[in-house]
Amino acid sequence: MSTTRGSREQQAQPCPREGSSHSWYPPVVSSPNSIRPPSPSNSGFNSINYPKPTDQPESPSHVSPAEEAGLIALLKDKSVDELQRLLSDEDAYNQFFLSVPLVKTENSIRDALRKEILQLARSNLEKEPQIMELRNQCMILRTTELAAAQEKLSELEKQKEDIMKFHSPASILYRLHEATNKTEEESEALHRQLLDREIDLGTFVHKYKKLRNTYHRRALIHLAAKAS
Repeated sequence: MSTTRGSREQQAQPCPREGSSHSWYPPVVSSPNSIRPPSPSNSGFNSINYPKPTDQPESPSHVSPAEEAGLIALLKDKSVDELQRLLSDEDAYNQFFLSVPLVKTENSIRDALRKEILQLARSNLEKEPQIMELRNQCMILRTTELAAAQEKLSELEKQKEDIMKFHSPASILYRLHEATNKTEEESEALHRQLLDREIDLGTFVHKYKKLRNTYHRRALIHLAAKAS
């Protein structure tokens, strides 16, 4: 009698799919705690005996408690045959997987992002002629107006260097020294005019006094600048 019972249990095991030597899903190891076939008096989800937590290998879970509860709610009303079919039939498993609300939401977000990316790509392709036209205009500006602008910039830089040299301390001292010497020469020339009686005394005194004041002021400034 035990032999007959053992043969019936072997017939109740799920058969592998045709055309393959094993199931696509990792095989379920037969153990006293594994899934048992339904009996006439006890069928449905309550007939499933899950392994104890100590019998399962520990692995990090990426599913939140709320998501795990949702998956359990989807699986609790399924019969043992339906659960075994999910384990052995890849198409059935994929169909169930795609029906999970969380997966539907993620697929919807993915499809929306894909659609938006395609729209952006089409928009960029439509703007390609305009981009090429702007690129050509930039090349024209670079070869024509840029050359003229660079030439003008070089000229302005040269003017800047000349101005900086003209207002440098050494240049100012040199020009002050030259102006002081020129005032001295003008004073001597005015004095010779007086001796030659080319001008009267009143005119000489007025002009000479003004030239000498300018001379001494410039000489003092030149001396102070050199000392500093």
